[in-house]
Amino acid sequence: MFAQERLDNIYQMISLHGKVFVKDLSEKFGVSEDAIRKDLKILEKQGIIQRTYGGAMLKKQLVSFSAVNERTTENALPAKKKIAEKAFSLLKPQETVLLDISSINMLLAEMIRDSRLEITVISNSIDILYILSKSKSTTLISPGGMYFHEAGGFVGSETIDSIKKYNVQKAFIGSCGIDLDTGTLTTFNVEDGNTKREFIRCGRDVYLVMENRKFFYEGIYKFADLTDINTIITEEPPAKNIAAHLKKLKVNIL
Repeated sequence: MFAQERLDNIYQMISLHGKVFVKDLSEKFGVSEDAIRKDLKILEKQGIIQRTYGGAMLKKQLVSFSAVNERTTENALPAKKKIAEKAFSLLKPQETVLLDISSINMLLAEMIRDSRLEITVISNSIDILYILSKSKSTTLISPGGMYFHEAGGFVGSETIDSIKKYNVQKAFIGSCGIDLDTGTLTTFNVEDGNTKREFIRCGRDVYLVMENRKFFYEGIYKFADLTDINTIITEEPPAKNIAAHLKKLKVNIL
């Protein structure tokens, strides 16, 4: 295995588990502990991790804004598809569901469109509305409001006033990341966050759709608490310490 390939694998392990240990990595990759320490030093210089005694942990990162359609072209696309597939498996005919602005929800919308599932979808995402406008079996509702060009959807007071009229069986919410220290969900924009908060209130069952790496990311605006949601849908089970923390808060993991 080349050194760069080993670095990539180490980063993936830290992203999944939150932390790693030099001894375990040395045994896994069949190299000396000194070689592993050098690898960790490289990742630390890149600002990705923080070295600890005997190992390293993922460094908490503040999310920078990117347009929702740009997020579907990232390397994380396979993980997003896996999450969308899990979310799709929860849907039942004749349900009313809410999909907020999220690249994962865009993939979920494509699955709904292609399945011909008879379902009602409420969404403030212009991309999701366009995707599902091609589906004859989907009843589509837009809450309208102020169009936020960067996010690609409608947010703000008018959107919130409109969405208050609805009760939905399932709400699928995106997030920039989770602040586990405070138990809060975060996003990059106040109006987007306030809109997400109201969407959560409308859902009988509320699902947070996000990649595992979002446990180590956070946005600038806290819009809800972890206790406001029922389930987190992610591509793989999170690190044991994170899973234990979520269990205490009675948040399910799918």
